[in-house]
Formats: sequence, structure tokens, C-alpha cells
Amino acid sequence: MPAEPLVCARTATRVSSVLNRDVKQFGKQHLFDGSEETCWNSDQPVKVSQLHIQFQGGFSSRLCTLEGCRTGEELVKISELYPQDSHALQRFQVEETVLDKLRITFGSSTDFFGRIVVYHLGVLGERL
Repeated sequence: MPAEPLVCARTATRVSSVLNRDVKQFGKQHLFDGSEETCWNSDQPVKVSQLHIQFQGGFSSRLCTLEGCRTGEELVKISELYPQDSHALQRFQVEETVLDKLRITFGSSTDFFGRIVVYHLGVLGERL
């Protein structure tokens, strides 16, 4: 079965910060709306197989850690990814894992001040 987007506008999400605290213009509701004009837990188990991510060049993460778990379990590390400092869309295969919760942590930044700008984030796999 082909991989499909698992994260969409209906997916419950949390973000740690919003630019200038301007939630209306830069809030999490724009994270997965599919629009290139906006920026910044599934309620059913999914099998994650790919992560697609696009950063603004110069504001990339050097390390992305994926953690996940099933309901009632503790988060465990699934994978560590090492993106390039590039504006290109980067695609990563991850070990197929059945999850109810996924956490993506951006470990370090290529920017001197630690800023990371994500233009596109896609989590692909299959719904179970």
C-alpha cells in the first residue's frame, strides 16, 4: 500500500513557540494547512515510514530526533536524522513503527541564534 500523509489539519498538534507570539498570523493552525503562503497526535494508530522536511536554508536543524509510543507507554527513540542545511525538500526513510504518539525534536540549529524555520513537514506511512 502506498504511503499517505498522516499529519493534516485534523491532527492534534503542539508547538513550543510562535513567532512574536502572533498566534493569529503564525500559529500552529498553519503548520499543516498545505499552503505555501502560511507558516508556522493522531487519534488512531499509524505506521510511520517516512519524514519529509523542508527548512529555510541557514535556519536548518542539524539533528532531528523522532520518538514515539503506543497509548499508555513511554516515548522511545525511533530514529535520529541529520538534515542538510538546505532549502531543498529532504526525504528520510525511517524504520516502520506503529505509533499513537510521535514527537519530533530539532536538536541544534545552523543559525547562530538557534532559530529553525520549517516550510514543510510531512509524516508519511499508513493508517491502521
